[in-house]
Amino acid sequence: MSIDLRTLREQPFELLTELERRARAAVAGQERAAELEREWVGVGFRLGSESFLAARRDVREVLPFPDHVTRVPGAKSWVIGLANVRGHLLPLLDLKLFLGGGPIDANRNTRVLTVNNREVPAGLVVDEVFGFRRFQDHEQVESWPPTVIRCDKFLSGAYRRDGDSWPVFSLQSLVESPHFLQAAAGPAAAGVQ
Repeated sequence: MSIDLRTLREQPFELLTELERRARAAVAGQERAAELEREWVGVGFRLGSESFLAARRDVREVLPFPDHVTRVPGAKSWVIGLANVRGHLLPLLDLKLFLGGGPIDANRNTRVLTVNNREVPAGLVVDEVFGFRRFQDHEQVESWPPTVIRCDKFLSGAYRRDGDSWPVFSLQSLVESPHFLQAAAGPAAAGVQ
């Protein structure tokens, strides 16, 4: 029941009380609307024929595949090399090859996802980047269809929309995994993918 404020002109305390009640109700309504509209934002990318998401906070930037890459002697096959990005060396790693899906065929759609991690600088080369994808909380699911590329240990849920499933690829789990951190192809590691 709403009180007409004009009726409270001669009652300043009651007028202030009613204004405070209305302000609190408006703020509570805005908070509820914000909760209902809470969204998760990720960067959509493609590896082979499969689409994935990486959390926006895990991606520092997206770069085109560089013109010049310097090979690193003694590195595993999935280490493409080093690129000079604005005066800093960035290791480029073929994510699809690392996961056992064959090498990336660099073309005009090929992109580099730079991982937002202070300890492990990494540029993950992917087939294509779709840009930001926004999902509402209710679109989150705990399971996803099996992937062709062997990456289940790096997946942390999925989002589903219009019949499409978007698995969430945890870039932090990837760069902290022992296998990823052993990029040197030593005698014991030779042939291990």
